[in-house]
Formats: sequence, C-alpha cells, structure tokens
Amino acid sequence: MTHYLPAELSIVTPTFNEAENVALLVEAVGAALPGVRWEIIFVDDNSPDGTSAKVREMAQRDARVRIVHRYGRRGLSSACVEGILASAAPYVAVMDSDMQHDEAILGTMLARLKQGDVDLVIGSRYAEGGSTGEWSKYRRWASRVATRLASRLTRVHIDDPMSGFFMVRRETFLAALPNLSSVGFKILLDLAASTPKPVRMVEVPYTFRNRLHGTSKLDSLVLWEYVQLLLDKMFGRLVPARFLSFVLVGGSGVVVHFAVLSLLFAGFGDNFAFAQAAATFVATSSNFFLNNKLTYRDQRLRGRWLFLGWVTFNLVCLTGALANVGIAQYLFSHHNTWPISALAGIAVTTVWNYAMSSIFTWKNRR
Repeated sequence: MTHYLPAELSIVTPTFNEAENVALLVEAVGAALPGVRWEIIFVDDNSPDGTSAKVREMAQRDARVRIVHRYGRRGLSSACVEGILASAAPYVAVMDSDMQHDEAILGTMLARLKQGDVDLVIGSRYAEGGSTGEWSKYRRWASRVATRLASRLTRVHIDDPMSGFFMVRRETFLAALPNLSSVGFKILLDLAASTPKPVRMVEVPYTFRNRLHGTSKLDSLVLWEYVQLLLDKMFGRLVPARFLSFVLVGGSGVVVHFAVLSLLFAGFGDNFAFAQAAATFVATSSNFFLNNKLTYRDQRLRGRWLFLGWVTFNLVCLTGALANVGIAQYLFSHHNTWPISALAGIAVTTVWNYAMSSIFTWKNRR
C-alpha cells in the first residue's frame, strides 16, 4: 500500500468559470515548487462552465489536486475561508485561478515564512520591484485610493492591502478566524485586521499579469463590497455591516420617495393620496432592487426568485409601515414630542424590515 506524505503547503484558489485556466495553474504551480510537498484546493461556486468537473477529472490523475464544490453560496472571501479550513497543511497560500498572480514567487514566499520571524507573506504589486502591469490609469488610481482608505480606517499598514495573493501560517489564520468578516472579494485586509495581536508580515514583489482565458470577476460593485468590509472592521462589533448597508439603501429610498412625490403631486394637482401611494411603491421597489444588488449581493435573487423576493419585501415593508404608524401614535399619545415619536417608529420599522427581509426575502434559495 502506498503512503503519501502530507502536504506542507496548501494553495487555495477560488473559482467561477475558470475551466480553461485550472490545468494551466496546476502545471505552473508544479513547476514553481520543485521539492515542495504541495496541494492545490479549488473552491468552486458551482460554475456553469464545468470548472468543478474539470478539477475532478484532474484530481483522478493527481492526488495533489482537490475540489471544494459549493452550491447556493457565493463570495471570494468566504470561499478562501472554506478552502483553508478544508486543508491541514501548516502553511496556506491564497491566489487567484486566472493566472494573473505570478506563481514563480511561491517558493520565495514559503522560504520566507519558514524562517520563523513572520506570520504572513504578501505578494505585492506595490513593493519595490513589483508592478501592476498593464492596468489602466483609472484602475491604478482606484487601487491607490482603496489602499489609503484601508491604512487610515483599519490602521493596518500594507503597501498592497488589495492583494489577493498571500501565504500565511495556519495558526495565524486560526487566531484571526473568530473575527473574520468574510465580506467582499479580498480577504487579506480582513485577515490582517482580525488577529488578536499585530501580524508580523513582509511583502514580496511581483508583476501582475493579464488574464489569458475567461473574463474578469471584478466590476463596479467591488468598491461597495470593499466599503462594507471597512465598515465591518470599524463598527462590526456594534452593528453588522449588512445592516449599515441596508440603512444606507433605505436613505436613498427616502430621496426617491420625495422625488416621485414632488413630480406626481405637481402633475396631478391636489391628488396627494395617489402621489403618496405611487411614491411609496416606487421607493419600496427601488430599495428592494438596490438591496438585492448591493446589500445581499452574495445572495442575489434571479429569475422567478427575484419576483417572489420583490413580493415578500413589499409585504414585509407594508407590515413595517403599519408598525411605524402604530408605535409613533402610541408614543405621541403618551406625551412624547412628535419628532421623538416619529424617529422611534422609523427605528423600529428599519430593524423589522431588515430582520424579516433577511428571513423571508433573501434566505438561501435552492
């Protein structure tokens, strides 16, 4: 019976529609780590292009290739966490599966970590000798702004906090695990800001490469996810970042409500009831679609679930509106001022809408 030595390095790579890249990545990792006992764990979010099937086929031929197939869950950070927890190696690397990270520095990162004086080694585009490659001016500017925000708001000083390429000691990851937000698309900053004591870290330069196959998973909403992560790191112990996002979306709904109300009331003369009803309908729908796109991006509803979610959200908000009126009227009748009564009603309604829509609208759909 053949016994294989356990891996000393697990490489975790989240995937979504990366069927054309997985074989290239395995080959490149193997060439970069001669003499190292490594394994690579693909965490796939049920890719429609057959990524999971491709990885399983490779795993039948190479025991170093593994698959964690997730169904009904999305998100890069949570995928990284699940992949790391599925491994037993003392050292764990996280890297993208699109061949944009330079696997050639994996050996240098591992050697540096083994020296024992650091807990985290970061593949950095901004350390001396690194480069963002052929990024546009806008993308370089956005990355720099995000870096400054991270340093000021979390007090974690990393040249490249947006990097998705790093290697960490298992005990360091496990120490940070209880405080991880798993929000958004970058776990490095979350990890560095979640450890009970300051992390000893070093950055290794590399040049970011262009994608060969597939399409980028980054879009204009990753900035929103990044803001959610920063909010969670600052206020997460007091108020969930998802609730803050829900409140911000609700604030936008107030603007929509008054805009529609003003437009219709001016157009229909003194028919205030009609204008108010229409404004409420439009604002509630606006809140639903924005929450679906932003607040619950990782549980985004599509197809028939989108329509059913819209219906349940309206029912939840209708109940909340009735509670708002009832509570405000009760407080006002007991000699509270009208502003305090109104604010109390709004606060209770906001918490109700958030809690109930989380249960009935954006619960996990199969």
